[in-house]
Amino acid sequence: MFKPEIFKAYDIRGIYGRDFDDDLAYRLGQAYVEFRRQDPDGRGSKKLRIVVGCDMRLSSGNLKSSLIEGLLKAGADVIDIDLVSTPTFYFAVANYGYDGGLMISASHNPKEWNGFKVVRAKARPISGDTGLQDLLKLVTANKFSSPSEAGQLSRQENVLEEEIKYALKQANVANIKPLRVVVDTANGMGSLYAERLFNLIPAELLPLNFELDGSFPAHEADPLKEENNRQLQAEIIKTKADLGIAIDGDGDRVFLLDNQGETINQAIIRGLLAKIFLKDKPSAKIGYDIRPGKITEDLIKENGGQAVKTRVGHALIKEQMLKEDIYFAGESSGHFYLNLEIGCFEMPSIMILKMLAEFSQSGQTVHDYLKPFHKYFLSGEINSEVKDKEVVIKKLGEKYKDGQINKLDGLSVSFPDFWFNVRGSNTENKLRLNLEATSQELMKQKTDEILKLIRE
Repeated sequence: MFKPEIFKAYDIRGIYGRDFDDDLAYRLGQAYVEFRRQDPDGRGSKKLRIVVGCDMRLSSGNLKSSLIEGLLKAGADVIDIDLVSTPTFYFAVANYGYDGGLMISASHNPKEWNGFKVVRAKARPISGDTGLQDLLKLVTANKFSSPSEAGQLSRQENVLEEEIKYALKQANVANIKPLRVVVDTANGMGSLYAERLFNLIPAELLPLNFELDGSFPAHEADPLKEENNRQLQAEIIKTKADLGIAIDGDGDRVFLLDNQGETINQAIIRGLLAKIFLKDKPSAKIGYDIRPGKITEDLIKENGGQAVKTRVGHALIKEQMLKEDIYFAGESSGHFYLNLEIGCFEMPSIMILKMLAEFSQSGQTVHDYLKPFHKYFLSGEINSEVKDKEVVIKKLGEKYKDGQINKLDGLSVSFPDFWFNVRGSNTENKLRLNLEATSQELMKQKTDEILKLIRE
């Protein structure tokens, strides 16, 4: 049992027991093997070696068992890495040269949800445009050939240790001072790499909600929603910490909070990371998603990089990075990607190390250090229910046709003193508005103006 709409643009995701069940996982295992054997990136008739990992959600264990059963029946060898963050899963696929993998997780969604992130060799993403719809057809048909020999099940040990070793080689730990850092992992998978990382660096870890618990007892594991950071903010003030870090449920999105408990604009973090990574690779291409965050573009250009706009969505961004040789990219939702020799995917441990070193060397509190970067005023993402997304976007395009137009992802329009992006939801009749301006007053005025046009 499953609903086809769980196959989305970037992954497979829905409510377990309502939108899909264990049988879908079993079929998906068989479909994945068949798809990869036909895939130009696959290995033809050779036996595939496929990594399977999962998060701590209450349904993940059952789904993992069924998925592995399907993969083995289809003749693939399965490497079970069990409970891991999504970045650790990506690292396992890429670092050890496996042929691909499936990660069981619903990322930041509530406890009832679950799903799958699907990759090729080197952790290259499989998106709606590059294979998920093919997998949907195979799963729906449910007609699979049975090989003469089933696959073998094994484990890959010490993946997390190897991932942390790799991250430490990418940063100068000597530049990190004994900062006191509160880290809230929302009872999710980020606690595994956060604890291991902080054990090996001078900074002091103040853990919050580190116990793995798929019921998310403290709060929802989505730091993009400010209400989910209240506990972390209070703990920063209470402990007089230097920094706060919020990590989402599967550990691939990271948010930073300053020493006053204020969430740092992702565009600033993204821009600072661009500056840091451009020291490693001068004049490199640096990506940032189409949603407003002009400070990122400013910092890329000021530090000699080539600024490249991307679509929204982890799979789409990674595909563009590989195609256009983009070295680093950051997304407004808290994803940070590196395109290194082993692969192109989220590497939050490296990002955390780099930012800890940056703040350590500044000689200022994080709040004071960031003051010069607060140059623009952002509306945040505002969702509106509409009857016809395309009609509304066309209307906005006509209204603001005098601006600089970009249709990479939805509609982006830029004027000298304000700029905005409107794009449709992949699954609902909703439009998402993000607007930025050079003053608070203009931001409010233009946001209200555009929302009125969207909602009338």
